[in-house]
Amino acid sequence: MRIIIDFLENKNVEKTKIFGHLKCSKTEALMLQNMAKKYVQGEDDVLVLEVLQELFDTDEYEHLNHLKEVKNLLELGWLHQQSFTPMKISEITPLELLNTAVGLTPPFLKLLQEGTLELDLPDIKAYNDHLEYLQDQFFRIELYQKMSIIRQNTHEHSLGIDRTLNKLKLLEKRIAERIKQTKESLILDKFFKQKKMSSLEEVIFIALLREEYSSSDASLREMNSLIELISVDEYERIKNRSLLEEGAHLLESGIIDYEEMLNPFGGISRSFYIVDDVLQSIIHPQKNKKVRRLKLNTLVEEQDIFELVESETSLDDVVLNEKTAKTLNDLMKQLDKDVVNRLVKWGIKDKKSGIDARIIFYGAAGTGKTMTAHSLAKSLKRQVLAFDCSKILSMYVGESEKNVRKIFDSFYELSEKTKSEPILLLNEADQFLSARSSGITSGADQMHNQMQNIFLEQIEKFRGILIATTNLLENIDKAFSRRFNYKIEFKKPNESQRLQLWEKMLPKEAEYEDGFNAEQLSKYDLTGGQINLVVKNTAYKVAVRDEAIFTVKDFIDEIKREKDASFDSEKSVGFLN
Repeated sequence: MRIIIDFLENKNVEKTKIFGHLKCSKTEALMLQNMAKKYVQGEDDVLVLEVLQELFDTDEYEHLNHLKEVKNLLELGWLHQQSFTPMKISEITPLELLNTAVGLTPPFLKLLQEGTLELDLPDIKAYNDHLEYLQDQFFRIELYQKMSIIRQNTHEHSLGIDRTLNKLKLLEKRIAERIKQTKESLILDKFFKQKKMSSLEEVIFIALLREEYSSSDASLREMNSLIELISVDEYERIKNRSLLEEGAHLLESGIIDYEEMLNPFGGISRSFYIVDDVLQSIIHPQKNKKVRRLKLNTLVEEQDIFELVESETSLDDVVLNEKTAKTLNDLMKQLDKDVVNRLVKWGIKDKKSGIDARIIFYGAAGTGKTMTAHSLAKSLKRQVLAFDCSKILSMYVGESEKNVRKIFDSFYELSEKTKSEPILLLNEADQFLSARSSGITSGADQMHNQMQNIFLEQIEKFRGILIATTNLLENIDKAFSRRFNYKIEFKKPNESQRLQLWEKMLPKEAEYEDGFNAEQLSKYDLTGGQINLVVKNTAYKVAVRDEAIFTVKDFIDEIKREKDASFDSEKSVGFLN
């Protein structure tokens, strides 16, 4: 208590034991002394006006000249402001403080009691085990977080940041010295060296590891929060984004990955996590057997049921009519954390389950059903296991019941073995979805109905994302229609959409005649698949010329050939944005 009494009773505040630690003027120290006296008498917060009136003359409004000192004490971190509308201290004008309440901060009270704010660390000695090392590393993240909070709420050059930075440097130096004294290899330190991670990459990794240990949904996983954690100013925030963007070392090396989440403003934000193999090797370093996740493409190559699709386009690349786009966006919103928490609270879904959606894409050939399915998967960061339903009868004649189940059993088996959540895509599903025969007259009709019943049963209990494509919705059995919670129509593109398709599909590096205008081409009623076919056929025709220059007439000739022919069954590549 001697330090407190010394500060409260010493009339010459500059001679007190803690004055050198305050880094403030004599006048500012007198304000703190006045407030400290009130604090020990039971007054936690006092009006700035009251403090100034007790210390300075009010007749000539001299007390108003000292408002700047009050603001400086706030910036230094010795005072905190009591306000229902908190603002950054740097944005507050001194006069705004006059009738606000202020109080002494915990750092000042600690200084008042202990006489120093230096970090009290135990003697440097070797780490006993991996967990003791992690404890120091997690404390390191706490200091980074504290600095981030100070930067967001006070002046960027505040004494609070300087003190915390000094603590951080002291801790990092101590960690390095303890590692040198530790004879046994520490798994995390060894991992950092093997992966050649920079100091900032280490901080990102430890922050994510701390979230894993705390089993929380804390905001530190979010991209901007991680960048804020390691950045001092706006310049560094821009520069450090590269550490978490595509091509970054942590992502390319398979150390961390991310999920895309819908934020409250309608955009997509990234939530990062440590890849499972890496996480297990850190959390359970004593396990000799390496936890290994099987790759989906390896297993798919060993069977003949599914085709594995890795889409290169996302929903942003697909041209859709407004209603279709809205439905797909509503589906994407199931990723939103608030939506998930709400559904879990209502008991509608399990907290660990992902999106549950059974979807029918229907519309004319060439309108982009298959490509949109691939693009949805890309936006959801999923792979696609595609099955061509048109082959079902030729493949499984005589064993329909057994083999229809095999489609779904194989899908679940692949998902389980790889610990992944691919999308099941059933292309040309008319065979399954069409109305069942009522008056069965042949063994073929009986087999077909039996196959459909099994399919209906599997759709009923399916968990995950299933997309079935078909040309005609009106032919679908009502029992199937009820099992799909999304039925999305793909209409032929209008003129505006066709113009977008032409502009994106036309070769970028080609030469075109003077005055070439894609608007002339967009007036022809074509699907996205037909436009793609016309572009390719025209390119082959122009490429053999001595002067390979595209003309509007070249395209119109091919359009007429396409419309005169019957290419409705031509497989579509969808339409691009």
